[in-house]
Amino acid sequence: METTIQISKELLNKLAEMKMHEKESYESIVWDLIEDRLEFSEETKNNIKASEKEIKAGKTISLNLIKQKMR
Repeated sequence: METTIQISKELLNKLAEMKMHEKESYESIVWDLIEDRLEFSEETKNNIKASEKEIKAGKTISLNLIKQKMR
C-alpha cells in the first residue's frame, strides 16, 4: 500500500542532497537512514542510555550555557 507524507521544503532539500545518484528514490534514502539507526552497536545503545540518565539527573549542561560561561 502506497501513501504520501508531508515534509518541509527544507527536509526535501536535505533528502535530495543525500541522493547517491539522480534516480535514487526518497524511499531508498529513508530506508538507509532507518537501517543506520537500527545498526547501533550495543555499546552505543548503552552510552545513549547512560547519557539520557545523566541529562535527566541534571548532570549535564547545555552548549549555550558553556558558551556564556566562557565569555
